[in-house]
Amino acid sequence: MGKEMTITEARSNFADLVNQATYAKERILINRRGKHVAAIVPIEDMELLEKIEDTIDVKLARRALSESEEIIAWEEVARKLGL
Repeated sequence: MGKEMTITEARSNFADLVNQATYAKERILINRRGKHVAAIVPIEDMELLEKIEDTIDVKLARRALSESEEIIAWEEVARKLGL
């Protein structure tokens, strides 16, 4: 990973950190009490992560649908959930 800094340091340098992520494509880890708690990353990294998560969600949904032997009508599900 790229740079690391405390929350206090990040707060003091926020605009510069955003510029570093935007233009230099740097990743900055934010620490609290020595532990990573957040990151400032280029938007492209975030968009890629979201695409990966979406792909995983679709695969899991397809697997669940293919493994399901019983089809339950929405009305039945709503009734069981008290909706």
